[in-house]
Amino acid sequence: MTTEHAPPPALTVGGLDAELTDRLNEGLIAYNNAAAGAGDAASLSVRMTDAEGRLAGGLTGWTWGGLFDIELLWVREDFRAGGWGSRILAAAEAEAVRRGCDRAIVSSFTFQAPGFYERQGYTEFGRNGGLPDGHAKVHLRKTLTNGSDDKPTS
Repeated sequence: MTTEHAPPPALTVGGLDAELTDRLNEGLIAYNNAAAGAGDAASLSVRMTDAEGRLAGGLTGWTWGGLFDIELLWVREDFRAGGWGSRILAAAEAEAVRRGCDRAIVSSFTFQAPGFYERQGYTEFGRNGGLPDGHAKVHLRKTLTNGSDDKPTS
């Protein structure tokens, strides 16, 4: 009696891999939908361009099961003083509410924009310290349906 063994899987370490990201998202969305019974996962983006059509800012994230998760928000430096970050965020939140979301979450390093999110009604619910130069990653949330702060229930 002989037993054939397949070679072990290979691991490849590298940088950005868009195909891998897409496949992982597909697999996790399928698993999450089956486990949680929610099947409404969708990407959400807001793109801002200047008069010449060049990227001036934007936001990416996703919605699923009543949650809006903000992944990236960036505004080009020459547009930062004009309230464009707030407008981009408000447009994304409005779309999230239209999709049935009642809460939003985001993470931001202390040297980035936690103060910006707090001014938009987000409240801190966690912090990971120990980053270089004394910085931390701040986790914030907001209730979208009525604009009040999202307080933990327990």
